[in-house]
Amino acid sequence: MSNLPRFHCPTALVPEQVLNLPSGTARHVQVLRLQPNDEITLFNGQGGEYKAVITHMGRSDVSVRVGEHNQVERELSVRVTLWSGITANERMDWLLEKATELGASALLPITAERSVLKLKGDRADKKWAHWQAIAVASSEQCGRNRVLQVGPPVNLSQAIAQLSVASMQADRWILSLSPGTRSLQEMLQTLKTSKEEGQSKLCEVILLSGPEGGLSPAEEAQAIAAGFLPVSLGSRVLRAETAPVAVLSALSCRD
Repeated sequence: MSNLPRFHCPTALVPEQVLNLPSGTARHVQVLRLQPNDEITLFNGQGGEYKAVITHMGRSDVSVRVGEHNQVERELSVRVTLWSGITANERMDWLLEKATELGASALLPITAERSVLKLKGDRADKKWAHWQAIAVASSEQCGRNRVLQVGPPVNLSQAIAQLSVASMQADRWILSLSPGTRSLQEMLQTLKTSKEEGQSKLCEVILLSGPEGGLSPAEEAQAIAAGFLPVSLGSRVLRAETAPVAVLSALSCRD
């Protein structure tokens, strides 16, 4: 991977095009005090990345000449969507950052019964935008050319109701401390076997985890009724923000 500074540029990118960068991207370039003729890497989240050369640095605008397109992707072989109980303080920020670095495709914040942080109205919209900005910055840092998509906060009933026909075909796991769970190693082996057998369906996992204090018994029962299989990470109790990262790390090691 190139050591050039990387920037998310949410617009169409065409080789040899001279482009005025969107305001957010331009501000980021200016903060790094880059100069005309400096080379950078741009990606728009649609796949691959582009080399570019800065042609103009204004007080509030930056222009570049877009170079060649590199088709490289750095995604997991399994599409992972996290349904994560909203955690308090900066723990959710940390989870977003690490989930992006480890290859999650999407994260849906779940307002659970035991969530300390409750979001509504403008406050929810601001948090949503803040979390998406963290995913963008983390993609720039870690080399991904796709940006983890953060959904608007919903409760578990709403999340289940929103399951599409396609996502209903995904493997659905719920992290649980209840008796009768299956080990993560067993679930990973199931994914491996499916891949080796060349099954036609897209390998996809929806992973549900709770906030501090976990999901309530009623929420866990609701998820299991919706097809989520209880999965254990072992005998130790992990923090709400650590548990999903542990699963993503294990999935990353499969690739």
